[in-house]
Amino acid sequence: MTMPSRLARVGGALLWALMASGAAADETHGPVVVELFTSQGCAACPPADALLGELSMRDDVIALALHVDYWDYIGWEDVFARPEFTRRQQAYGHAAGSTVVYTPQMIVGGQERVVGVRPMAVAELIQAHRAQADPVTLSVEPRGGEYRVEAVAHMPPPRPTMVVQLVSFMPHAEVEIERGERAGTVGSHYNVVTSWQVVGEWDGTSPFTFALVPSSDRPHVVIVQEAGPGAILGAARIAQR
Repeated sequence: MTMPSRLARVGGALLWALMASGAAADETHGPVVVELFTSQGCAACPPADALLGELSMRDDVIALALHVDYWDYIGWEDVFARPEFTRRQQAYGHAAGSTVVYTPQMIVGGQERVVGVRPMAVAELIQAHRAQADPVTLSVEPRGGEYRVEAVAHMPPPRPTMVVQLVSFMPHAEVEIERGERAGTVGSHYNVVTSWQVVGEWDGTSPFTFALVPSSDRPHVVIVQEAGPGAILGAARIAQR
């Protein structure tokens, strides 16, 4: 089967399995974060990149692509790969009691791991997360040239240690791949993470607030997650004007 036909089949399934089930996020059900660990050097990754592209069109999902660097030795260095993204994937594995990492791999809500391209499994996990109220709600209010972000925890004590994170990403990029397993092809990538910063740790006793002055015009999201990394407890987009 050729690559274009594989992508077409994946795309067709996504339109029905994913887009039809999409819904706008509300105050108690924020968007579900889906992280894709991928690489331009991985021949099995293009269908997963396409899947993330479909997910990026949903209001109730924050879809993020983190490019890892452990495929670079094959002959093509992924231009978006960062070692800290590899370490993040490894940390997810360690949290699950595993030392093995895979590409492509999706992490849904900081908890469930989906290896390969499994649209129905991803759609079901998103729906399961959507069925539960978020333990943390986030509000974003523009004030002049900055944004005031506030996180409020709705969990009774004892609460886990939480990490407030700020992520920026590039909505779309195409890259001509010249060497390696995918030499001569063009990689189409969506919501490519360019920065993942820790704003601070939080115990949830009182609201966590901070002022954000975006350093670029790229989209930003705020993610509150159990330290570990563990479950993602709340997330919100920064809607820049």
